[in-house]
Amino acid sequence: MIRIAQLGAGRMGALHARNAARHPGLELAVIADPRPEAARALAAETGAVVGDFEAVLADDSIRGVIVASSTDQHLDHTLRALRAGKAVFCEKPLDLSLATLNAHAAEFKAAAPRLFVAFNRRFDLHFRALKAKLEAGVVGRLESLHLISHDPAAPPPGFVPTSGGLFKDFTIHDFDTARWLMDDEPAEVFAWGGCLVDPSIGAAGDIDTAKVVLRTAAGRLCMISNTRRSGYGYDQRVEAYGSKGAAMVSNVTNSAVSVWGADGADAAPFPYAFIDRYADAYAAEMDHFARILDGETPSTGYEASVRSLALAEAAARSLELNAVIKL
Repeated sequence: MIRIAQLGAGRMGALHARNAARHPGLELAVIADPRPEAARALAAETGAVVGDFEAVLADDSIRGVIVASSTDQHLDHTLRALRAGKAVFCEKPLDLSLATLNAHAAEFKAAAPRLFVAFNRRFDLHFRALKAKLEAGVVGRLESLHLISHDPAAPPPGFVPTSGGLFKDFTIHDFDTARWLMDDEPAEVFAWGGCLVDPSIGAAGDIDTAKVVLRTAAGRLCMISNTRRSGYGYDQRVEAYGSKGAAMVSNVTNSAVSVWGADGADAAPFPYAFIDRYADAYAAEMDHFARILDGETPSTGYEASVRSLALAEAAARSLELNAVIKL
């Protein structure tokens, strides 16, 4: 088994640590977090011990590090782990500043075989099946894409100031998904947005609802729909339109059973949160990291992070200027 350590014992840290502890090829040896009580609780649950980052870096028996620390620490923790010769699984985003990431381009590119930045939707079975259909030409030449990504409810107000904002925290998944499914780089971005869900989000300087249009150099179009509140569960849909037809991913429900009667259908709800909707994808991410430690090439890393962040910053500029931003 390959020994690894994890930085961070928050919500995403708990998710990744549990998946790592369950993986047959990994030994989650150490949990490090500046909050001792959180680290102790997660270590006790997963069979790890509580340690500190400096000790992890100095321990040659630890070959990989999961970076699930606070967002403002991702870049520093990832660079230091890479410099210590570790493979790194970094929860997105790698950083919230495109300029900062560009400043470290040479170092990240040199470490590319050891850096995995997790974009979980690429590991979802449904999205992967759609990608395979598109690559097989089932719908002909892809012409347009519609991505719907709606959260069930707004986050607590305290989350917004440190999140990076809607485009960098939330839409960034859709930017990566669009690039992946279209296999074509967006050349233009236009965004509309507003605060329609929670006034406290607006007071914190962010938006909670957005529509973003991407256009590639080849003319393909992608429409992204985001809101922080659906009112009916975690809404994740994709519609891909091509020259010969369309392919779609509908919402997953908690049960495939529905009951029909005189009043219509009684069906199961959608998963309420991303942790439930993408549980299998998160487990698949950890399996991919285990294979990276055995020499597999990371599916996403610095390049995917930079390109998605560039789209997020372009969308923010478009919203501010009410203009199309050319990349």
